[in-house]
Amino acid sequence: MLLRDRPQFEVLMVKRHHQIDFASGALVFPGGKSHAGDHDPAWADHVVGWDAHDADQRALRIAAIREVFEEAGILLAARRDGTPIGGEACPMEVREAVDAGRTPFLDVVRDLDARLELDALTVFARWITPPLTPKRFDTWFYAVNAPEDQLAACDGRETVDAEWIAPAEALRLADAGERKVIFPTRMNLQLLAEASSAGDTVARAQARTLVTVLPKIESRESGRVLTLPPDAGYGVVEEPLERVM
Repeated sequence: MLLRDRPQFEVLMVKRHHQIDFASGALVFPGGKSHAGDHDPAWADHVVGWDAHDADQRALRIAAIREVFEEAGILLAARRDGTPIGGEACPMEVREAVDAGRTPFLDVVRDLDARLELDALTVFARWITPPLTPKRFDTWFYAVNAPEDQLAACDGRETVDAEWIAPAEALRLADAGERKVIFPTRMNLQLLAEASSAGDTVARAQARTLVTVLPKIESRESGRVLTLPPDAGYGVVEEPLERVM
């Protein structure tokens, strides 16, 4: 979740391509799967915060930063000499080569003489899809202040649009049927909307005890509903199953 406060508190969201098999056409936060290269021990010399995280968190954070780079063109890194990475972090063909596996992400960061900022990411939530779903995911959500001097641009393959939007506005558009927003995204937008700024979001996330969200299906008089752990920070959630599936 890339956040900014100018001109108002907003989060960067991308629209998934309609031909993608999961959440096609939906408005989502940039992200994706971890790759083998995210676990390369050579990253130790090309990140800030290596010793602050275990091996799993290092790889997850590298994966998150790589996916944001591929899908939105923003690189959460700083050059070693202090020079900011401004405008377009890398040409589209470089992003496409990383996405296709032709160019290791590590090589891109090394060539820029930069280091990924692992410490800039704050754990926001962790969701695991329930057993009944066709595809299961163990998804970590991170909150981070977006670089002020970089431009976001969709990749045109997995994502076809990128927009900065206030969390409450994204929810309004979803309720009005003007945007497609899947259940986990909607729940996390609601949590984002409780904050007043990017800094407030990060502070709230740091103060929360992380409770892994594994939705459960329960029966009610009105029918089956999807419930969330009551201590996960989302309040009491009983979502009609037909609205989720």
